[in-house]
Amino acid sequence: MSEHSPEPDPASAAKVSARGGAGVGRVLVAVYAVLAIAATGRSVFQIIDRFSEAPVAFALSAFSGVVYIVATIALGARLRGLAWVTISIELIGVLVVGTLSLVAPAALGLDSIDPFGRESTVWSAYGAGYLLVPLVLPVLGLLYLWRSGRAPAASGTSPSEVATSSPKA
Repeated sequence: MSEHSPEPDPASAAKVSARGGAGVGRVLVAVYAVLAIAATGRSVFQIIDRFSEAPVAFALSAFSGVVYIVATIALGARLRGLAWVTISIELIGVLVVGTLSLVAPAALGLDSIDPFGRESTVWSAYGAGYLLVPLVLPVLGLLYLWRSGRAPAASGTSPSEVATSSPKA
């Protein structure tokens, strides 16, 4: 390296790699936050305005809002274990509710399978009313967690080595 370019610090490089792409993580947190606000707002309105029309569906909307809030906090605070659990629950929820809303809408108290309908939930028809973001987001979230968790090993440095290594002079 030239005199004006310092040698890269291996510990710093491993820390950056361990973050797994801070920009991607920030985008995920932002999208989760928007979905948390949308799902929670929708469910609160549905429960206040017309809970008796589809109580199961509207309770599931509220549950999805809580899931998105917890996922947002877990990703933002880098609580990886909680993020894994929450996002896995989200994926299972969107797959189960999405499937039920299409093949047996009455099981959810829905009169139709219209994802834009008055009784639909965030996860109805796999989130079609939200441009399928509820279906794609947990897949991206789990991929992000998986890849960012593997980054230190991929760089040849284990997470314990990152924490204990000191810069070389």
